[in-house]
Amino acid sequence: MFVRVVDVDMAGGAELGTTERVLTLLGLLQQRRVWTGPELADRLGITSRTVRRDVERLRALGYPVHAGQGIGGGYQLGRGQELPPLLLDDEEAIATAVSLLAGAGGSVAGAGEAALRALSKLDRVLPTRLRYEVRALAGSVESFDGGRAPVDPDVLMTLARACRDEVEAGFDYPAGSKVRARRVEPYRLVASDRRWYLFAYDLDRDDWRSFRVDRMTGVSARTWRFQPRAAPDAATYVQESVASRVYPHQARFLVHASADTVRAQVPPSAAIVQPHGSERCEVRSGGGNLDFVLMHVLLLGHEFEVLDPPELRSRCQALAQRLLSAGGPDTTVVAGPPH
Repeated sequence: MFVRVVDVDMAGGAELGTTERVLTLLGLLQQRRVWTGPELADRLGITSRTVRRDVERLRALGYPVHAGQGIGGGYQLGRGQELPPLLLDDEEAIATAVSLLAGAGGSVAGAGEAALRALSKLDRVLPTRLRYEVRALAGSVESFDGGRAPVDPDVLMTLARACRDEVEAGFDYPAGSKVRARRVEPYRLVASDRRWYLFAYDLDRDDWRSFRVDRMTGVSARTWRFQPRAAPDAATYVQESVASRVYPHQARFLVHASADTVRAQVPPSAAIVQPHGSERCEVRSGGGNLDFVLMHVLLLGHEFEVLDPPELRSRCQALAQRLLSAGGPDTTVVAGPPH
């Protein structure tokens, strides 16, 4: 979809060039359901014959402009087979950009990435005079649900532009007790259920890395362009980093349930779930301690086996004894999966 910001209320159409006049006509047709020929001619400052010619130009470009006769008739823009170029006036462009900013920080699965991609495209054509209003209005948008960790919209846009334009980015990022400057080739912004991450090639460490956007400071896009490298899948890389690599303890389980069933129970940021046949799956997860990971798998309600690490099997036995003791001396174990 092509977006252009225009002033569809402008008069003096006789002074417009053909291309600009046709675009203005398109904006008018998108603004209201039906226009009569004389109304369009008056708004554009042209003759009814020129209106008919410009309508034919729009039809040649693929716009389904219908013409009705009699009372209530006139020109009407119909629905096309594909999403056509869209013209927005200033107020519509501002409202769209603010809504996309809110959507980029929302909690609907997949909506954040799509909103940010659309916002990045709109940013390319948004006039400078409107950006200040967008920034001011975006600051007044709040959400009452938890959503993701708060992120500065300007930081998101800076990183989105750098990914789009294939230019290096720089920022400060905590490493242990210190904050270090990082130079990266940014590839993708990835949204989890709680946070935004930047998937990038770290130039100083000569390897792929993922960075939490809310931990970045001093974010800037540089002027140096880079040639894109062969990259792993961004979403998979970030998910594995979040679900396993950042925790001091990792574990693998063979769960006796389908991968689809377990994925519906476990947030993507908490574990990696891979099919192991049609009725079983492998679950990889991490945590501050192994007991914590074990309890989460136990609460899924499915039979499971510990694959790794071996010492977790003894922790299972210790936990089972603890649960039996909590039930009293007459507690018995009932075989079979829980219901």
